[in-house]
Amino acid sequence: MLKTNSKMAWLVSLTCLTISLLVALFFWAKLRNRSSKLRLPPGPPGWPVIGNIFDLGGQPHRDFQRLQSRYGPVLWLKLGNLNTVVVQSAAAAAELFKKHDLAFADRKAPDSMTACDYIKGSMAQAPYNEYWRILRRLSSSELMVQKRINASVQLRRSCIDKMIQWMKEDASEFGEIQLDKYLLIMSFNLVSNFMLTRDIMDFKSETGNEFFEAMHKFISWQGKPNVVDAFEFLKWLDPQGIRGRTKRHLEELLKIVSVFVKERIQERNLQKGNETRDFLDALLDYEGDGKGSVDKLSEKNINIIILEMFFGGTETTSNTTVWAMAELLCSPDSMRKLKAEIDRVVGPSRAVEEDDLTELTYLHAVAEETMRLHPALPLLLPRKAREDTEFMGYNIPKDTAVIVNAWAIHRDPDSWEDPLSFKPERFLNSSIDHKGQHYEMIPFGSGRRSCVGMLMGERMVNLTLARLMQSFDWELPANVSPETLDMRDMTGLSLRMMTPLKAVPRERGV
Repeated sequence: MLKTNSKMAWLVSLTCLTISLLVALFFWAKLRNRSSKLRLPPGPPGWPVIGNIFDLGGQPHRDFQRLQSRYGPVLWLKLGNLNTVVVQSAAAAAELFKKHDLAFADRKAPDSMTACDYIKGSMAQAPYNEYWRILRRLSSSELMVQKRINASVQLRRSCIDKMIQWMKEDASEFGEIQLDKYLLIMSFNLVSNFMLTRDIMDFKSETGNEFFEAMHKFISWQGKPNVVDAFEFLKWLDPQGIRGRTKRHLEELLKIVSVFVKERIQERNLQKGNETRDFLDALLDYEGDGKGSVDKLSEKNINIIILEMFFGGTETTSNTTVWAMAELLCSPDSMRKLKAEIDRVVGPSRAVEEDDLTELTYLHAVAEETMRLHPALPLLLPRKAREDTEFMGYNIPKDTAVIVNAWAIHRDPDSWEDPLSFKPERFLNSSIDHKGQHYEMIPFGSGRRSCVGMLMGERMVNLTLARLMQSFDWELPANVSPETLDMRDMTGLSLRMMTPLKAVPRERGV
């Protein structure tokens, strides 16, 4: 009986798959007929049904750039049944963000992010609608504004002080250390203090370790290509199990965050709230602005928003700092210049403060050059056309995914001299910066959907890097040289080093 049921289940699955493929063929033929009447951007010829999937590998930012040399800076691809446009030059990015920002303001969220209804509470993945506008306003007015960032100076100093101390203790015992672990934990605590007015992680914290492990597993699955994103009719099947695994890890993460949120709600009910109002208070206090239909944020959506701030403010910041350290270890002359500037501006008797950052021009140049070569989100977050749009002389159909390859733009020889070399000096006498108005340099994106955490991100990278340089003399492990250090990258939620960076810190005694 069991064998018969198993055979029947297999036949049902095979029948459903066959029907799905026939439906795909029908729609492919229909869309192909429509596409032939449009002036689409150039791109490689695709196969029936699967399109250009075989033109891409595990590093799409590199694959897209490779295709640019043949097809130009605006690339058209069919990834399964998904129309896709890839923007890969500063001029094309400028036209997108300056002239068509609203037309391309929607998001193309990956299928994995539909787990736990995540995209319904997310700001980064939300469509361009009233809910997104509410969250954007809250973030702009309550979170990432200069006044709030300036008021949280001591939080950042405390988080960095703890990280430096952990590094000193472990270096005295083990010699070399793996940098990403310390930087990620520090970033977690910074975000948790900013959001929740509490540390969430410690090397010995059970809850923190659970959160860390669940986050690590979640991130690892977000870097895997998912066939469902190209063939939406397979969503019911989840053939690679990516949504299912994402759901499991998201449930763990949301469960941990929900404990913090419930504790705060209980404290507020007992009138034992924080003396300092944080972002969680702002989310709980929201009661609408009288202009729309959202009068209150649900507890579930608040959990998702808080979790998203961890996604956006931890891996990106810590990975950027790791890349900066890797580049400096490969460029001893740049490291010497940076140390000399810190010693000259700050001196050996006190730690670098945020007020010092404006005078540390070479430090800023190092951070800018790092973000140019290693943007945290090499493809930014994919957008989606809200309507049929004429862009750069081409017809872009509604619902087309729009990908901006910041990684390729940042390495474009038409915009940068010697673009593959690490040269902080290129930013010393340059007006170009990362704030979204110079389209050859867009690590945080631009326009309506630019990264809300830009101010915090840039300050954290600069301050952390300055403190690391001031506190230690850094060397590569004995068996590694600048020429042999593995600088290959891989994508997860953000661009990471494929081989975690290890280095030997020798205390300088600040």
